[in-house]
Amino acid sequence: MTRRDLSEISKPIKTELNRFNELFKDSMKSRVGLVDLIARYIIRQKGKKIRPLLVLLSAKVAGGVNDRTYRGAVLVELLHTATLVHDDVVDNADKRRGFWSVNKIFKNKAAVLMGDYLLSRGLMIAIEGKDFDFLGTITNTVKRMSEGELLQIQKTRKLDIDEETYFKVISDKTASLLETCCEIGALSASDNSEYHKAMRHFGESIGIAFQIRDDILDYEGKAKLIGKPVGGDIKEKKITLPLIYSLNHVSNGEASSIRKMIKNGNNKDSVREIIDFVRRNDGINYALDKAHFYSEKAKQTLKIFPDSQSKIALEALVDFVIDRKN
Repeated sequence: MTRRDLSEISKPIKTELNRFNELFKDSMKSRVGLVDLIARYIIRQKGKKIRPLLVLLSAKVAGGVNDRTYRGAVLVELLHTATLVHDDVVDNADKRRGFWSVNKIFKNKAAVLMGDYLLSRGLMIAIEGKDFDFLGTITNTVKRMSEGELLQIQKTRKLDIDEETYFKVISDKTASLLETCCEIGALSASDNSEYHKAMRHFGESIGIAFQIRDDILDYEGKAKLIGKPVGGDIKEKKITLPLIYSLNHVSNGEASSIRKMIKNGNNKDSVREIIDFVRRNDGINYALDKAHFYSEKAKQTLKIFPDSQSKIALEALVDFVIDRKN
């Protein structure tokens, strides 16, 4: 596969993705007019759909897509959408994927309740389908995502996050859901516990690589393509891997000065100075090396599966995560 864009990667499951999109729309329907209105607004904000893509490809590589696979894909996308709606309320965000956020249009109370609705719909779909193994996996994921966010908030307040804590945060906050997508896909398609384990590890590794790449974008000036301002993490006082590495490789005095700059202000000059500091001290290259380490780790876990177009697509998805510019 030469092109590493999502349309090319998703070719082996194009029919299945179309079916998923219909089921996802149906899953959000309600007799309450406001719920339906917000749901239609959310559906217009077409995301990359990486999570259902992972569920479907994981199922196909492990045995084949079936009704349980579709329920799993809808479940994880409902959970993901719920977290995005809630995150925008927490962050007081005005935009999401170039659209006004749900909270901006419909206000915070409606947005929070809509997030709750989406999560409960996902859980109900799993219960109705008797997919109790999915429920065990997904509830642990919600717990981990919440803990990861809260740990990041705790460390942001003190500005004392180290590399070990950083990886704990991104493993729980981001990678746990991608891990769940891959595990649910394998669970739906096969009884082979080795397949389940391999796909879980694949999801964890690609999830960590995904988040490191996302954190690098904050320093590269490309993230503005999706409406996320350059230096957004710095302004929110989030210390991510490029900055952690840089702070660890300068004198205590210089590190203290940078931390003070992060703590005391987020004006453009300070942000630019911190970005330059990270670039000077090789923080971006170090983080890229780590992202490549996890991407190779993800590819290694796929060796257990027979060769197929879906396996090639999963490998290409790893490259897409590393190469993406937004």
